[in-house]
Amino acid sequence: MAGGFFIRLPSAHELRCPMLEPFLEPVTSLYVHVPFCAQKCSYCAFYSEASNGELVNRYVQSLIREFELVAHDLRPRTIFFGGGTPSLLTLRQWEQILKTMQRLRLTNAEEWTVECNPATVSLDKARLLRDHGVNRVSMGVQSLNEALLDRLGRIHSRDMVFKSYDILRAAGFENINLDLMFAIPGQTLEIWRETLIEALALGSEHLSSYEVIYEDDTPLYAQMKAGEFDVDEDLACAMYEELVTQATHAGIDQYEIANFAKSDSALRAPRSALPTRACQHNVNYWRGGSFYGLGPSATGYVRGVRAKNWSNTQLYCEQLEQGRRAIESREELTPRARAGEIAAFGLRMNIGWPFEQFQQVTGWDLRREWSREIKQLETQGWGRSDAERFQLTPAGLRFADTAAELFLR
Repeated sequence: MAGGFFIRLPSAHELRCPMLEPFLEPVTSLYVHVPFCAQKCSYCAFYSEASNGELVNRYVQSLIREFELVAHDLRPRTIFFGGGTPSLLTLRQWEQILKTMQRLRLTNAEEWTVECNPATVSLDKARLLRDHGVNRVSMGVQSLNEALLDRLGRIHSRDMVFKSYDILRAAGFENINLDLMFAIPGQTLEIWRETLIEALALGSEHLSSYEVIYEDDTPLYAQMKAGEFDVDEDLACAMYEELVTQATHAGIDQYEIANFAKSDSALRAPRSALPTRACQHNVNYWRGGSFYGLGPSATGYVRGVRAKNWSNTQLYCEQLEQGRRAIESREELTPRARAGEIAAFGLRMNIGWPFEQFQQVTGWDLRREWSREIKQLETQGWGRSDAERFQLTPAGLRFADTAAELFLR
């Protein structure tokens, strides 16, 4: 450039060069997959398996090795232990993991979530987690109806939900999420309403609620295919509307299709802002941020490259015992394809995508590159835009997966 100079930005290949890593900003988000469950739920398509004492111990040692391989590039602001059932790990196993994380300086996260099953919560375990920096628990309630819990293959009872909630509060947890499911076979609108009223009365800071999805290779899918029950879309829509109504009435604001959170102040969050108790780890996903994924089947996204670990605990352990990460596949999307993916995920949030923020994150202009898609959604009443942002309408949020497909093409 005449009369000036320019700085060449590093390529994606160079960004993955170990020699350059000391000069890169460390990744600030971490997901850890714990693949063990007491038994497999009838709806679950996530990678998990029945717990086996010897294999769980081997997994813990392998996870420690994986921590050691990536710790130099991690300064976690958010951590999320999901599963499976992380709370199934014993006190000794948790102590090994937590001490390793302390040694590697990975325990100062602003938000650190661990998923729990109400049947596997104890005061000793809850205190151990809290003492080591875990400050948020996501409890898989799913339903407060005994017959539906049995239908889903859950191992906990409704009484366990209330007892475990009290235990978590006694251990000092001030940020609890409750997971619920709707459109369960056999669930009526009245049963769903009763569950919502009881769950919201507990006063948790966050609520996640998902419609049952019939995934291949799950018992629930096989039952549907065999004609044991029918899927009622009208009832599912009514349940979703009831969810939004009850949560809003309880002072817990929707900020994403399936997620609701409180704000710490008496004043509710403005429409353009997130509630203060929104899950920051998930917000990072929806906004296209980088994150490491550790554990069998875990997916990570670091500096433009998506990597997935093997969905096989035995193979996962074997690879790490040989001193290397257990990565099955890597994928680098084109910049435009990645921007479209980020647009699709971000539109799950009520506030949608501010145009300026989207361009800062992706380098692409949402209004120009996806003008046809935006117009199509606005025409059918699923989207709206103003000078600052594009967002889905309440009707569009209900069918956000369909809307997202337009941006993924």
